This record gives sequence, C-alpha cells and structure tokens, in this order.
Amino acid sequence: MEVMTHASTFLLPPSPPSGSNGHPLTYALVVLNQRLPRFAPLLWSHARLRVCADGGANRIYDEMPRLFPDQDPLDVRNRYKPDVIKGDMDSIRDDVKEFYSNLEVKIVDEADDQDTTDLHKCVAFICDNRPTLDKSNQLCILVAGALGGRFDHEVGNINVLYRFSNTRIVLLSDDCLIYLLPRTHSHEIFVLKSVEGPHCGLIPAGAPSASTTTTGLKWNLDDTAMSFGGLISTSNIALEEKITVLSDSDLLWTISIRHPNKKI
Repeated sequence: MEVMTHASTFLLPPSPPSGSNGHPLTYALVVLNQRLPRFAPLLWSHARLRVCADGGANRIYDEMPRLFPDQDPLDVRNRYKPDVIKGDMDSIRDDVKEFYSNLEVKIVDEADDQDTTDLHKCVAFICDNRPTLDKSNQLCILVAGALGGRFDHEVGNINVLYRFSNTRIVLLSDDCLIYLLPRTHSHEIFVLKSVEGPHCGLIPAGAPSASTTTTGLKWNLDDTAMSFGGLISTSNIALEEKITVLSDSDLLWTISIRHPNKKI
C-alpha cells in the first residue's frame, strides 16, 4: 500500500520549497467566517491562492489589522487582500464588499446554489483552478476558522473533507487542526513538536473501522476496532516524532496546536 506523508510545515515560517519527504506542496488558503487564528498571517504567507468564503472577508478586514496593532489598519488591509471572495453573499458586509471591489478583488456570487456550503464552493473553485497553481506540486488547502462557532457548521466543514477525499485539506482553529486519512493509503505523520501536540486523536467519523493499527502514540491501536457508540481514540498523546496509521476506514486525524507560553 502506498504511503501518504503529512507534516504541518505551514505552521512554520516559509522556507525554500521542500514538502514532506520530498513531495512539495502548493498551498491555497480559505478563510471562513470565524475568528482568525493568531497565525493567520503565517498561513497567508504560505498560500499561492487566497479565497474568502463570504463573511470570511469581514474577518480579514476586521481582524487582520488587530494582529498588527503597531501598523496602519489600511496598510494591513491593502497588504492582506484576498484573490477571490466566493459564496452566497449573505454574510459579507456592504462596506467590506465595496472596499475589496475597489481593490479589484474577484467576487463570485453563488446565491443560487443552496445545496453546498461556502467552504464546498471555495474548495471546488480552487480545485478547478489548480492548473493556474504549480502543477508539479501536490495541492494542500488550508482552511482558517473551520472550527468553533456553530456545531452544524463544523460538521459541514468536516463533511467537505469526505466530499473532496482526494484533495489534501486541513481544517484549522487557534487550538487544533483536523485532516482526513484516506483508507486507500497507509500514513506517516511527522509531528512538529515545536508547534503542535502532544494531544491528538483518531476519529472514525465516516464509518466504523474494523481494524486500525498505529505506532508512536501513548495509547497505540493494535488491529483495534473503532466506532461511535464504541471505542474511539480521543485524548491520546503523540510521543514520537513520526506517527504511523493503517486503517480499513477513513479516519480523521486531529492534533492540538501549541500556544506560546501556555502550559500543556
């Protein structure tokens, strides 16, 4: 079985392109309508394409200047200008829409599509525009503001991971990240202990797992069955720098993101 490698290098300052284990990644960023994580400028610096999902534009407009309190807010807003604003346009404020329109940001109104979420629309747009990105690299979509707020929104965001299971997508909040481990691969997760962990979990959200085996965790799974209503691996601890996962079911991997000066 082919091995799929993972590393949260987007939580580190950009460096010369080198992806995990020699597989470079091209990042795109989607900003949702939840509080920006404190490391939003870092995600922005990694991304080749930046898309605001509807009210996510309000968050960039309002909150990005707060992350640079010593700088002029207008300068910050001009510097952190999205490439595209996309969604059903029921959340973006008129003043924000006008501001970015004057900066010639592309605004795509899809109010006629009420069967998909704004995140789904943005991911589909990025995948459709993949040829304009670096085709020699694998695409990875970072989603800021994907967790927190209404639970149904969170579930909708997690569902997008399954709808686009062939695309690397990482859901991010200030406290943790989540991504899908497809059952079609075995997985090697390289934990960057300076910025993430140790708390982690493996969740069989799509379907029960009859067999999951791991290494590198405090409480490893050994051909273990997992399901809702039964055992699931929550509040686990990443002990090693490399975690391996092999499962007969798609699993969600989640790991905490470290806060500076915060005790674990």
